[in-house]
Amino acid sequence: MISVVLALIAAAGYGVSDFFGGIAARRVTALRVVVVSYPWSVLLVLLIAPLVGGHPDTASMLWGLAAGVASGLAVWWFYAALADGPMAVVSPVTAVLVAGIPVIAGFFLGERPGPAAIAGIALALVAVVLVSREAPDETTEEIIGGRQLRFSRRVALLTVGSGAAFGFAFFFLHETDPAAGLWPLLGQRGAATAVVWICALAAGQFAGLHGEPLRLALWIGVLDVIANAALLYAFHGAMLSVVSVIGSLYPAATVLLAMVLLGERISRTQKFGLVLALAAVAMIAAG
Repeated sequence: MISVVLALIAAAGYGVSDFFGGIAARRVTALRVVVVSYPWSVLLVLLIAPLVGGHPDTASMLWGLAAGVASGLAVWWFYAALADGPMAVVSPVTAVLVAGIPVIAGFFLGERPGPAAIAGIALALVAVVLVSREAPDETTEEIIGGRQLRFSRRVALLTVGSGAAFGFAFFFLHETDPAAGLWPLLGQRGAATAVVWICALAAGQFAGLHGEPLRLALWIGVLDVIANAALLYAFHGAMLSVVSVIGSLYPAATVLLAMVLLGERISRTQKFGLVLALAAVAMIAAG
């Protein structure tokens, strides 16, 4: 039960972080936001990890580095897919891969959740797709200048690559040793920072922030550390398949905040997805 709560905290942290990132990205590019938030999260882990304790071993640090490279590539490919592809397709496909790959990995690791948990996992996979779906609106059409977005072969590869990379990042964190404490997160955040910095330099978007975007980027860094730390501890107390699926429900928090704080209208499909997400968590917890 504690692991389920931690996984929910992780999902909420990721969701709120994405919400802040969405607000900041309306003023500057998303890459410029993570160029600041990622190294800030490294500093935060450096401050917190010694207080938590733990003895980092080589294997756990390598798993952390692998998770960082995977998550950094996932962010890079996800933004690239959204730049040329329809969000209503890219987002849900990515989401189901993020949730589904760890479930498959857990099965091969010998995990066998109970019947209620299995039903909850299946329901959560449906929920994350529904919540992630966004229909193109007039604002989107204005931003892209009337350009028709297609789910081309390149966009499909970027989408699948992003979802798979996120999913494997979850798996890599799961493989760390509980005795290592939060030290694997230092490797994760450091490697992810290196990847997004290289991406930003290549795209000519390596620049600082100021004002509201800077404040939001700092909050994003804090939330990322909280979410990743909660997820790490959840992995050490429960099955990979269960924790990953709950953690992948983060779009629900983003949608709820957009609806409540920004007054954005959400579709009936998304509302139904939110209800399914709640039911899925209850079933997983009961299982």
